[in-house]
Amino acid sequence: MGTSRRALLSGVSLAVAGALVGCRSSDGGQPNADVVGPTEAAAGPTTITHKFGETVVPAGVERVVTLGWNDQDFVLALGVLPVGVRAWFDSYNGLPWVTEVTGGKELPVVASDEIDFEAVAAADPDVILAIYESIDRATYDRLSTIAPTVVQTGDYPDEETPWDVQLITTGRALGLEAQATAARDEVRTAIDRAKAEHPEFAGKVLVEDFGPENGGHYLIGQGDPRRALLDSLGFATQAEEGDLSEEKLTVLDRDLLFVVGATKAQLIKSELFARLEVVREDRTLYTTFESNLAAALSYSGPKALTYALDKLVPQLANALAGRPVADLSNA
Repeated sequence: MGTSRRALLSGVSLAVAGALVGCRSSDGGQPNADVVGPTEAAAGPTTITHKFGETVVPAGVERVVTLGWNDQDFVLALGVLPVGVRAWFDSYNGLPWVTEVTGGKELPVVASDEIDFEAVAAADPDVILAIYESIDRATYDRLSTIAPTVVQTGDYPDEETPWDVQLITTGRALGLEAQATAARDEVRTAIDRAKAEHPEFAGKVLVEDFGPENGGHYLIGQGDPRRALLDSLGFATQAEEGDLSEEKLTVLDRDLLFVVGATKAQLIKSELFARLEVVREDRTLYTTFESNLAAALSYSGPKALTYALDKLVPQLANALAGRPVADLSNA
């Protein structure tokens, strides 16, 4: 797990889920009309190239285990229920774009801080996806003895695969590339529309501050999936990233500040924070780790990104225009 992941986990407790479920509901029917069946999958095996070589995924996979921190969000967006996932946000099973597919059924957990290899094997997967995780060669080899395992390519640093690349890779591995392409294009269209409606976003420096609820500040840098949506809207990223001490809070004083993990009431107690122009002039947005918005930006699947777009874009525009910004604590 990288430093950036630990920074977020300091403000988010891990989930504990229940019994294993498959791609279909227990009564043999579908929990949601959008859930796809194996008849829609590719006719033959698919070869996925990644940083450790190639993985051949058989056609018609049904039992999918996701071990990346956000991989389940991409699988669910294609209508498939994983038989094992990585725990991250407590609230995941109740997120609106998740329940659309699951009907509120809990997804079984097979990994939290560490991967439980026995639990992964017990889930009897047809394929394992571990894209948004710092998988090393030894872990990959061990997982590959359980089922064909797909990790990220070597084209990006660990845990920095762009959401659209991750989506298409997931679609190919599940034999659902056409659905993945359609979902990608839908999100891209929504982003392009927002950019066209708000040309004022272009080039403005937006600082994303994670985790200040616990007394620290952690700046999300360019390439991190948790700010990918903001970057795609045309905002520039601050040069600094990682842990930031209280004495260096002036780094936050740019065109816009987006705080994830604390409310204004919590942070304004710091005199240094309260004196920042970006705070005094209400060019700061706040949300908590308990919000659907924080989860949407972190999981960053196509439906999550659409949710975040709807919540964020109007408030970003308000902040730049000097209009009142809505409280996003529970957005």
